[in-house]
Amino acid sequence: MSHSDVFVIGAGPAGLTAAYLLTKEGVSTTVIEADPTYVGGISRTASYKGFLFDIGGHRFFSKSKEVVDLWKEILPQDFIERPRLSRIYYDGKYYSYPLKAFEALNNLGVVESGLCVLSFMYKQAFPNEKPVTFHEWVANQFGERLFSIFFKTYTEKVWGMSCDDISADWAAQRIKGLDLWSAMANALRNSIAPKGFKDGTKAHDGEVIKTLIESFQYPRKGPGMMWDAAAAKTRAQGGTIHMGTTLKSLAHDAAADLWTITAETTDGTIRTFTARDVISSAPIRELMESVTPTPVSKPSAEKLRYRDFITVALIVDKPDLFPDNWIYIHEPSVKVGRIQNFRSWSPEMVPDEKLACLGLEYFCFEGDGLWGASDGELIGLAKKELEQIGLATWNDIKDGCVVRQKKAYPVYDDAYRFNVDTIREDIAANYPRLHLVGRNGMHKYNNQDHAMMTAMLTVKNILAGKDQYDIWNVNEDAEYHEAGASGAEEALKSVRLVPRPVGKVA
Repeated sequence: MSHSDVFVIGAGPAGLTAAYLLTKEGVSTTVIEADPTYVGGISRTASYKGFLFDIGGHRFFSKSKEVVDLWKEILPQDFIERPRLSRIYYDGKYYSYPLKAFEALNNLGVVESGLCVLSFMYKQAFPNEKPVTFHEWVANQFGERLFSIFFKTYTEKVWGMSCDDISADWAAQRIKGLDLWSAMANALRNSIAPKGFKDGTKAHDGEVIKTLIESFQYPRKGPGMMWDAAAAKTRAQGGTIHMGTTLKSLAHDAAADLWTITAETTDGTIRTFTARDVISSAPIRELMESVTPTPVSKPSAEKLRYRDFITVALIVDKPDLFPDNWIYIHEPSVKVGRIQNFRSWSPEMVPDEKLACLGLEYFCFEGDGLWGASDGELIGLAKKELEQIGLATWNDIKDGCVVRQKKAYPVYDDAYRFNVDTIREDIAANYPRLHLVGRNGMHKYNNQDHAMMTAMLTVKNILAGKDQYDIWNVNEDAEYHEAGASGAEEALKSVRLVPRPVGKVA
């Protein structure tokens, strides 16, 4: 049995951020990671025959100076600046994203464009006063017709469920600050502004819309560089990381005021650890299944759902097929949801200038037809759909591989908030110093920087010996989301803990 002050479950962005910062302060820290090879979780960099690719695409951009400074501290020499370029493919045509006014009008046609404007004006006059679903929230912002064209098909591919069954919380979090007025103002600026004066990111009140950034930082060999470096520095600072090690049980001894953790390695060996604090970035459902004795909130945890993810990387016998980082596929006739162009992320991702490497992304549930298909079947589907879209022919494709990612996205169904609040109340009342961080650890669709911030604030709480910050406000409070380059302190102010009645979750 080994003891450390803090035990961290999961070596993704949140877990490694916590471990790096704790060991930097001299706090003894142990990390377990289920993957036997990769750290970084969904932010790792996969490789195949020298080709490198991202699992989903991870731009390094944050409005928190504290997060940006930490990126540069961990990986000081390996960032490159990349242009942010993405488009939407719909009905055989490409639409720039952010929108370009005249291009969109031309593609949609005069009649359809007019109907979209009328639909938007109608919703402005008669909005849904209390939007509950994703459909209602987006229709309020853009109108029904634009919702159907630019949101419905892609969103239902991602989540595998109707937009009427997805909580408005997801839209409010992921499309915060963006409405049709902002999008059209941005489109008009991009159409008429003199060169050198286009930022394409300002809302009507001058605030930066993160969705519309025009450039970003990126590690030259993919995001895995960041997390490999964080793991190496954590070890150099005295931390321990056990790869290929899965959580089995988690129990709190009130008399000793210690957590006892058991974990299993890939060869079946059982290891036991003790710690005063536990930080978990594991999916909440898996975490609560491991807690002993059985928590009262376990039934709520069992109801939490996750969306899984498949990347089919295809090596194409042509140079770059398009300049975008990725293309959103809103076309309902194909299953692919998004197509990455990895050289557009970094030239070093593709070792041969004569070849292209594309990542076709499929969203699924573990155990469904897509998830259960063989690698050969998935590569065949990807080749067929790439040809159907018109980007390459079947014979252009030289090779391919498949990467499956479980629990890539926490599902925001109509019951998720109640279930998460129930779990939070249970943990606050019965499990001292059990800290939930990160995307799956909190069942919040956080970006990488938000996941890191939840870990950074958790470390501050642990070092202070008390809860100074409420990490559940990260990416929910506008002050954090919209803090500028010098807004680190404002970001922290926005999540400072505010006393609340016992038993009530804010």
